[in-house]
Amino acid sequence: MAFPGKVIWMDGKLVPWAEANIHVLSHVVHYGSCAFDGLRMYANPKGSYILRLREHVKRLFESTKIYRMPIPYTVDQICEAVKTTVLANDLTSGYIRPFAFRGYHSLGVNPLNCPMVTAVAAWEWGAYLGEEGLKNGVSVRISSWNRPAPNTLPSMAKVAANYMNSQLIKLEALENGFEEGIALDSFGYISEGSGENIFIVKNGVLFTPPSSSSILPGITRHCVFQLARELGYEVRQHVLPRESLYIADEAFMTGTAAEITPIAKVDNVAVGEGKRGPITKAIQDAYFGILRGERADTYQWLEKVR
Repeated sequence: MAFPGKVIWMDGKLVPWAEANIHVLSHVVHYGSCAFDGLRMYANPKGSYILRLREHVKRLFESTKIYRMPIPYTVDQICEAVKTTVLANDLTSGYIRPFAFRGYHSLGVNPLNCPMVTAVAAWEWGAYLGEEGLKNGVSVRISSWNRPAPNTLPSMAKVAANYMNSQLIKLEALENGFEEGIALDSFGYISEGSGENIFIVKNGVLFTPPSSSSILPGITRHCVFQLARELGYEVRQHVLPRESLYIADEAFMTGTAAEITPIAKVDNVAVGEGKRGPITKAIQDAYFGILRGERADTYQWLEKVR
């Protein structure tokens, strides 16, 4: 990451980066009452484009709806705020974070008296798991921390509180020499990484855990569904036991930050040949081909900014 940027959009105003502050007794600080989303903007010879802008903003609104945190703006207004923020920071590519949270009024679990604050930040950010990881794959471990059980914390909401669990998964992986961790769900099936969805490839078929495995239904995950099927591969959503990762022909992670990152090893067991496999590469090539302007954007994923 490269900090700071120039300005952050806060409730309709562009605020200097260093002045975009909140009170220490804001509800979000004590109770995690924040929903957010993450988008990437890519530059290619035709201009700068945000990937699936509207879908990401709609997911932000869905997350806040689950937690009864009404955003006092429309989806269209937040989409425009995203574009305004990018342009005000003179970015041609990078990462964008729209978010909404409960602000300063009173403390207590009941959040209803605390006002909603809506903001958008944007900055330069390279490959989340490294350029080398995109090419040759990363080493991951199965975490000792599970994802929350159904009907505890809603996994379909992209909210700050859920990422305390993600921090435990990530820290444990890093402390043990791995680049990422993979959590199981409360039933012992594969769920997701600390911030990524999981795919495995077996006998030419792509498998990924379903929403019932306590995953966030990722937008990049959905991109893979579309591209894989276009390329002639079958995609199945199915509960997956831990050991299916060890005997997979290929495996990869997806996410806005992680993009499409191959998994080379799980628990020090090589996945396939221990490197990026041909199906993973084909999907990467199709995905980045659209982002680089080398393939037609037939799915209308890209929103031009400049």
